[in-house]
This record gives sequence, structure tokens and C-alpha cells, in this order.
Amino acid sequence: MNWTGDDPTRYPHGGAAGRPPAEGGPGDGRAGGGHRSPAGPSRRGLLIGGAALVAGAGAAYAGRDELARLWWLYSGATEPRVEGEVDHPGAEWIPAASGNYRRANRPRDYPIDRVVIHMPEATYPITLRVFQDSSHRAATHYVLRSEDGHVAQLARELDVAFHAGDRPFNERSIGIEHEGWADQPEYLTEEMYVSSARLVAGICDRYDIPRDREHIVGHNEIPGIARICPGPHWDWDRYITMVREV
Repeated sequence: MNWTGDDPTRYPHGGAAGRPPAEGGPGDGRAGGGHRSPAGPSRRGLLIGGAALVAGAGAAYAGRDELARLWWLYSGATEPRVEGEVDHPGAEWIPAASGNYRRANRPRDYPIDRVVIHMPEATYPITLRVFQDSSHRAATHYVLRSEDGHVAQLARELDVAFHAGDRPFNERSIGIEHEGWADQPEYLTEEMYVSSARLVAGICDRYDIPRDREHIVGHNEIPGIARICPGPHWDWDRYITMVREV
């Protein structure tokens, strides 16, 4: 994922980026702090550095032009919600901060035709903590834990999570983080692959998404997004086969 958000200035694909990715910051290893990936920018630095546009109380005092510019942060008509309800059986509901996604009514207002695979360059608990930070302005719908494939759901699938760094892509997709670092293949456990394949197969069935590489993509494959995740060790051939066999 590297840097996420719902930047309104990037519309359509390839527009000028209004919020550049934050660089630097310490990483965190599986067993605690102090780890830093030896290659590339720190994932935790990019995750935690994602905070930028703050619309909260300041928007109340904004002029008409400013409010028009910030329309994308605010919800339209939405379906009634049941607190704690999840879309994927067995997922644990761990809600993201409300500023990190936009309530919507997908697929009625935006068709869903893509699944985006992310890797946070951080541990599972750090990733959850960052997405529960309202200043971060980013989150995925799901986060998977490496050791056992446990699934946390942070935003409902009918809502628009700010995960792709591109507003149109956010509106059409569901984002999934997989605990780990792009240059550390030991995080890509069989348990996480199996769990992720089941999750993605269910998403594809719910929204009639083909189970192929055109519709299941890495964050690095989104046009205009200079990212590496999920990284060179992600086994796409194996993964797509697993998704198809579920």
C-alpha cells in the first residue's frame, strides 16, 4: 500500500498528486519495535505519515469553494448499518476511524469490479492502530494476519475505503492488507494465502468479479501510483489459482 488516501486532485488516473507520500520513520518487527526494512522506504513511516487533509471542524468554517472541494469526504445516501456486522464470514470487526473511509451504498452508487492487494510494511497490530487513527486519512477494508490468516474487517464493503491513492479506483475496489514487508517473504505464510484466497473468492462471488489478474491487482499496478506493494515475492500465479479453486 505504501501511501494511501482518497486524494481528490488525482481524478482521473494520473492527475497531479496533491498530497505527496511521507518518507522515513522507524519500522516495526514481528516481535516488537526496532526493525527497519533494509531496502526501500520504511512502510510504517509511509503508513503513519499518511495524515494530511483535515476536514473535521475546519470544514464548518470553510467557504463555499472549499466545501465544494471537500465534497468527496462526505457521505451520500447509505443503507442502515448493524454495528459489528461483517461481510466475510469469520472476520473480526475492528472498525477504522471514520475519517479513513467514506460511507456509501456500493454497488448501487459505485459498481465494484476490482480487488486491490496491499502489503503494509508493518505488523498486523501496527497496521490496525494506524487505520484507527483519524488523522491518517487511509484504511483498507480488510487486514490479514501472517501467522494464522486471521481476517479483520475495518470498513464495510459497501463503503469507500481510502486505500488506493486514487479516488476513482477507491470507489470501484475493495482493499486488502497482508501483514508483512515486501522484501521479507517469510511473512507470506500458507495460512495467509489460503485465508486471503477465500476472502477474495467471496468478494468476487458477491459482485460478479472475474477471478483473474485483470480484476485482482496489486497496489503497484494502479495507474499513476508509484508503489511496490505487494512486492516481488507475492506469488501471483499460485494466488490466482487458489482463488479460482475456492
